[in-house]
Amino acid sequence: MSRRILSISMLALLVLILSGCNPQAAAPIGPDAEGIWDKYFVYPLSWLIKESAMLLGGSYGLGILVATIIIRLIVLPLMVKQIKSSKKMQELQPELQKIREKHKNDPQKAQQETMLLFQKNQVNPLAGCLPLLVQMPILIAFYHAIIRTEDIKTHTFLWMSLGEKDPYYILPIIAAVTTYLQSKMMGSVTQGNPQMQMMMVIMPLMILAIAVTLPSALSLYWVYGNLFTIVQTYFLYRDTNKAPRPKEGTSK
Repeated sequence: MSRRILSISMLALLVLILSGCNPQAAAPIGPDAEGIWDKYFVYPLSWLIKESAMLLGGSYGLGILVATIIIRLIVLPLMVKQIKSSKKMQELQPELQKIREKHKNDPQKAQQETMLLFQKNQVNPLAGCLPLLVQMPILIAFYHAIIRTEDIKTHTFLWMSLGEKDPYYILPIIAAVTTYLQSKMMGSVTQGNPQMQMMMVIMPLMILAIAVTLPSALSLYWVYGNLFTIVQTYFLYRDTNKAPRPKEGTSK
């Protein structure tokens, strides 16, 4: 429950931050950027997208793809940590279900025993929120890098201008769908947990609501990131889901 509330709260906070930001009123970003935020977060992203685009025929849409892959590789250890945490949560589901049934009339007692179970098995139920928490400043920095870099802001990629909203809402819909697919790939963790099943629906809807209000470049980054995570999750879960089978007798 806490993990679900925290995830939704972080997304809601992201919406408030981005809606309140006005990077268009800020100075264009460049090598002479000052301040920790502009110098070490916004400008490096702007530079990375521009340099990547130059290597790919001047396409800033593909430059965002390269930047996304590099960022996702950097945060890969956190994603592996999330996978391990989710795997442990999956293994504890039968015991968690027993606790819920045993103390269905005493939520406080159920919460106490649940926390004891987590402590005993060294499981942090909030570990899965860490990648989302890390992505918040990255998304905000991306937002500033796009809007405050004229070349990226005015560039046209496919059917859209990267600095404007998607006029056909295609990317926001793809962002929501890929967010759902990403959650679905981890569906074994949510089996028997109505709260997490609900989260699988709420998260894509919130991503859709965010994406329709933001520049297309940001939705593009989110879609690229989701596709990367889907592929990454497939390979990571392919290994972790190989549960050892009981050995059969040698005699026929």
